[in-house]
Amino acid sequence: MEILKVVTGVLEENCYVVKNNNSCLVVDPGDDYEKIKEVIGDYKVLGVLITHSHFDHIGALRNFLKKRNVKIFKKSNLEEKEYSVGDFKFNVIYTPGHSKDSVTFYFKDDKIMFVGDFIFKGSIGRCDLPGGNVNEMNQSILKIKKYPEDTKLYCGHYSDTILKEEIDNNPYF
Repeated sequence: MEILKVVTGVLEENCYVVKNNNSCLVVDPGDDYEKIKEVIGDYKVLGVLITHSHFDHIGALRNFLKKRNVKIFKKSNLEEKEYSVGDFKFNVIYTPGHSKDSVTFYFKDDKIMFVGDFIFKGSIGRCDLPGGNVNEMNQSILKIKKYPEDTKLYCGHYSDTILKEEIDNNPYF
């Protein structure tokens, strides 16, 4: 599995294109469809994973909605369970706090998580925006801390990190 980061928009949101064999998943399609499309190349898009619905994470979603046979995975149509799409397998973890609809996508076999704005390297997402909740954020952090510490976290902005680094160094953990 290959993971390519595409930084989009004025808020420099991290969109990810996750490639495997001849297909891919797109995580949080920011607002620059042409830039994302260039990274996708000839790969077949099987699905779009939405960590939460803030504008900077879904700006290009409308372009993917126009395409047939592309499944959209977002909290409103997901349960906390394992999903399979083509050669991809991932679990959905509800992680509210930054927003009511925040979810984390966990690829267990590869020990990676796409966390959106839930966790940042050395910090967490804001809880003071509409739908944010500090108590829910604290519960989500406790939930994530139970996963393998060598899990790589792909954040919605800035740098990637490792769960152990956050457990050891993030003041919110």
